[in-house]
Amino acid sequence: MGALTIVANKPSMTVIDYRCTAGPEDRPFVECHAGFSLSYVRKGSFACHSGSATHELVAGALMVGAPGREYMCSHDHHQCGDECLSFQLGDELVEAIGGPPQIWQAGSVPPLPELMVLGELAQSVARGNSDVGADEIGMLLAARFVELLTGAKSSATDAQARDRRRAVAAALWIDAQSHETVDLEGAAREVGLSPFHFLRLFTRVLGVTPHQYLVRSRLRRAAGMLADDSRPITDVAYDVGFGDLSNFVRTFHKAAGVSPRRFRQMARGDRKILQERLRPPALR
Repeated sequence: MGALTIVANKPSMTVIDYRCTAGPEDRPFVECHAGFSLSYVRKGSFACHSGSATHELVAGALMVGAPGREYMCSHDHHQCGDECLSFQLGDELVEAIGGPPQIWQAGSVPPLPELMVLGELAQSVARGNSDVGADEIGMLLAARFVELLTGAKSSATDAQARDRRRAVAAALWIDAQSHETVDLEGAAREVGLSPFHFLRLFTRVLGVTPHQYLVRSRLRRAAGMLADDSRPITDVAYDVGFGDLSNFVRTFHKAAGVSPRRFRQMARGDRKILQERLRPPALR
């Protein structure tokens, strides 16, 4: 009773944008979880009944799923259903993150600021407005969930020389392959780490996530092409690895402050655009 859109589908994680249209007049329905999941409620509300427990979820809350767990879902208090972004986690990822198994039996987590800010970042990723990968933010959300429910904090020890070599080697590989389809799983395999540990290592050593580095590598190449040759902007977008022209234009404009076309004009000496870019922001 609703619609779903797959935002990302990786071996370690599937991210689903789910919109339920059920209301108080609709009969409750059973939902059975095949694996581990965290579903961020971004709009509306619903209730989940499991055994003798009832969980009322509102915007900002998390629904926690575990293998084999069944819920009876109802929408007694809201007319317009709900919208969730659901992170379906692989067993190996859950094992890599750690934490006691019982935390996955929590059923739900109330709106907590430490999780809500990540949930909203995930929404921005799903809308295409952030250069963080959907699976990356899902891993960060899962790790923060475990930290909050166990009271444990992740280690902040300095990266060792071997770790730094791995991160740099991965960055060089991502840069060389940036025109191809590159994902977190593949980059992690190149350096012999699980995706979750690779994400933490890469981000700690280089200060950006692997997906952010990939997008910025593509933007760097695109800027060089736009400045140096006359190939169509569409060709530039696809040649550097963007699969969608509108996404390329939006991402490039956000980075450069001008569209790819105006950037090319600026590179060729258009003084008007250069003067506009040199003015203080308040005077533009």
